[in-house]
Amino acid sequence: MDCIIQSPSKYIQGADAITRLGVYLKPMAERWLVVGDKFVLGFAESALEKSFKDAGLALEIVAFGGECSQNEIDRLRGVAEKARCGAVLGIGGGKTLDTAKALAHFMGVPVAIAPTIASTDAPCSALSVIYTDEGEFDRYLMLPNNPNMVIVDTQIVANAPARLLAAGIGDALATWFEARACSRSGATTMAGGKCTQAALALAELCYNTLLQEGEKAMLAAELHVVTPALERVIEANTYLSGVGFESGGLAAAHAVHNGLTAIPDAHHFYHGEKVAFGTLTQLVLENAPVEEIETVAALCHSVGLPITLAQLDIKQDVQEKMRIVAQASCAEGETIHNMPGGATPNQVYAALLVADQYGQRFLQEWE
Repeated sequence: MDCIIQSPSKYIQGADAITRLGVYLKPMAERWLVVGDKFVLGFAESALEKSFKDAGLALEIVAFGGECSQNEIDRLRGVAEKARCGAVLGIGGGKTLDTAKALAHFMGVPVAIAPTIASTDAPCSALSVIYTDEGEFDRYLMLPNNPNMVIVDTQIVANAPARLLAAGIGDALATWFEARACSRSGATTMAGGKCTQAALALAELCYNTLLQEGEKAMLAAELHVVTPALERVIEANTYLSGVGFESGGLAAAHAVHNGLTAIPDAHHFYHGEKVAFGTLTQLVLENAPVEEIETVAALCHSVGLPITLAQLDIKQDVQEKMRIVAQASCAEGETIHNMPGGATPNQVYAALLVADQYGQRFLQEWE
């Protein structure tokens, strides 16, 4: 099997980057459809209009309907075609960005992505998750290309709630350990081949950046200011993790996250918060050195990520619920089967309980 790496054509980040959007977008098209979260447009619309006007670009701004559904994509396509737009810009959170990527794909035009939070590594990926109009999962739309451009305004990200940055750290934290597992097992990644050395190096850099800068970045996020540490963590959460997970591969950490969605207790937690506990579970599952588990637990604790089931509000009938989570984590097609030697529900069940016990002990010793 071939080794494959894929990524956005261009990645840009910096404070107040939104004011320079027009300059960056001008080479791609003269007329743009801008799809934005209503909340984001509330504070960004005037800056977008000025940036486009200064660059001599035409734009049609449309508020995102709230769900990345086929009907919403079709509605936006009608607006774009009526306005003769030759490219799409998505600005906002995950579902808005997924909608923009899908819309551009169906129209056959370039797409630029401007995430306003750094809570996941999705902005750089060639994937859209499609839901029904009611918000139920419909399908994964695998796109032939990554976004043409990803532009991150780090001041906008700094202005968002700090918990969202922590969730992004939780999602990015898994990147190195899952890519490492896929490299060891020779698994096929989302890029359609084996992990490259470049993807593995980016995944490891992502982890080291979080260790060195994570706690400092959270302090900046809590104060809504941009610092070098915050810049580096935003890059790790968005780009390093984005390329790392797509071309490095997913394994147990994300499968455990998916398993946790099979019980209602943790539904109100962010994706990255559940992935963080999934990472601890993966480390137990692969019998990682205790020093490595301790380092990951310490990082999670320092930025406010959960390291016990109780911190995910799973407090009653724990063993019974962990049987359900373990079974769901090992469903056919789940990424846990990318682990060297695979994994069984019994092994995952044991790892979940031990990871929780380790987290409890860590918190007791910390106090």
